[in-house]
Amino acid sequence: MPYERLDKIISSQCSLSRKNARIAIFKGQVTINDKIVTDPSYKSDTETDKISYNGQVVDYNKYVYIMMNKPAGILSASRDIRDKTVIDLLDENLKKRNIFPAGRLDKDTVGLMILTDDGDFCHKIISPKKKVYKTYLAKLDKPLPLDAAQIFEKGITLEDGTKYLPAECNKASQGENFARVKICEGKFHQVKKMFEAIGCNVVYLKREKIGGLLLDPDLKEGQYRFINNEEIFSIFN
Repeated sequence: MPYERLDKIISSQCSLSRKNARIAIFKGQVTINDKIVTDPSYKSDTETDKISYNGQVVDYNKYVYIMMNKPAGILSASRDIRDKTVIDLLDENLKKRNIFPAGRLDKDTVGLMILTDDGDFCHKIISPKKKVYKTYLAKLDKPLPLDAAQIFEKGITLEDGTKYLPAECNKASQGENFARVKICEGKFHQVKKMFEAIGCNVVYLKREKIGGLLLDPDLKEGQYRFINNEEIFSIFN
């Protein structure tokens, strides 16, 4: 059965520190099936118990799924001794969870990033075999070559032997120097290197979409929000 300590549940689901969660339980602010429980170590069945905090029902989610609009200059890593990471942008209670980026973006690339503590979910997103395509908007230093779509569609092999799977590339409506590309891999500097292979340099890059999940246009760079179940489903469909 899916039993968890009550203080852990309240802490993780109500944005409280473990200490403050225990205090709330001691004060009788938490009920299970409409009965006050004051023991922080009480093991609750997260699938069947009705847990409430200050009269509000707590919907238990084992894992956290976050959409972030990553700014430039931030590393898509869990920690770094020199530079700021996407984890540093989270509030303190979320930092206490073992959250990590599902995939990566280059330091100067902006846009959609998913953060989670669900390893299986992360693997499904980043594995090329799962065919979860990532869509990017790129601004180039020159107009997109007429044969770019055909070259990307065949896959690209660099002079050093690095191979990239077939991808989609088309002109974007933002202007003649803009292109939209879809890839199902996430190799180091991949989008930039693919464009370099056809004689173009990327001067701006934004990830707009992962699978069927679009970046929320209301999220400013550096902001984030939780992803709901319908949006999680859309990633893989």
